[in-house]
Amino acid sequence: MRAIQQTEYGDPEVLKEVELPRPEPGVSEILVAVRAAGVNPTDWKHRTGSGFLKRLPLTLGWDVSGVVEAVGYGVTLFKPGDEVFGMLPYPNGAGSHAEYVTGPARAFARKPQGVDHVQAGAIPLAALTAYQCLVDTADVQPGQRVLIHAAAGGVGHLAVQIAKARGAYVIGTASAGKHGFLREIGVDEPIDYRETDFAEAVGDVDVVLDPIAGDTRTRSIDVLRKGGVLVSLLPGSEGDLEKAAERGVRAEVLLVEHDHGGMRAIADLVEAGKLRAHIEDDAVYPLARAAEAHARGEQNRTTGKLVLKVG
Repeated sequence: MRAIQQTEYGDPEVLKEVELPRPEPGVSEILVAVRAAGVNPTDWKHRTGSGFLKRLPLTLGWDVSGVVEAVGYGVTLFKPGDEVFGMLPYPNGAGSHAEYVTGPARAFARKPQGVDHVQAGAIPLAALTAYQCLVDTADVQPGQRVLIHAAAGGVGHLAVQIAKARGAYVIGTASAGKHGFLREIGVDEPIDYRETDFAEAVGDVDVVLDPIAGDTRTRSIDVLRKGGVLVSLLPGSEGDLEKAAERGVRAEVLLVEHDHGGMRAIADLVEAGKLRAHIEDDAVYPLARAAEAHARGEQNRTTGKLVLKVG
């Protein structure tokens, strides 16, 4: 099978198309013929050696949308021919940037009806991250005020839609040129982070989703009401935890986990028309051009998601 593999850490050029043996599903696993796979910031971080995985050679990719080719012993959820989507176990289950991949059956759900594999392949990791932040961790409720940083990004734009589906009032930060897009996906109050200090512009917030950390995480604590929740995707300082405790708010750091129930909930949102990945017309790359997708992603200018089309 064709796969994108690296034998060293470095720039996008370390990604090479190679031929590898097709894997076989183990106990409780399925073999998926990959049709599309998202590309996420964690992919290029791991490519450079700054991620959790410290093994070479390495095939990246956690997002999957495809067709079940075979099932291992004990699998009852799926049969060959079923269309599925999901997130491989993070971080050690990477490998979806290939024609075939194996993973735990319960890392997957049935692909939502009415969307193609490219759309489905863009969703899992980013949507699960947002879902686990806003629903599992913060338990967002109708009428609550939710601040989402980098709201036009991969996680951010899906988080906006999940928060709106929960009935929240959503505040989103992004550059001014992306405010029209934010309005389209449901943001009630866009903030231009380049011109406006969000910590002065908003307050009495119930939940903050912060994929940026650093000073953004520290200042986000100031906008939360007592009892509010800050969920970060990157660790902060001990000082942040002390500050949160003094203000009577929770400060959490979340690392996304594969989750059959979460994927089913996300599929329901997609089928209900409440959740859709934004993919720009030129943001879908063939597998062989994975290095170009990485190079584009590292510029931090993409609205929505990047996707590799495999089959």
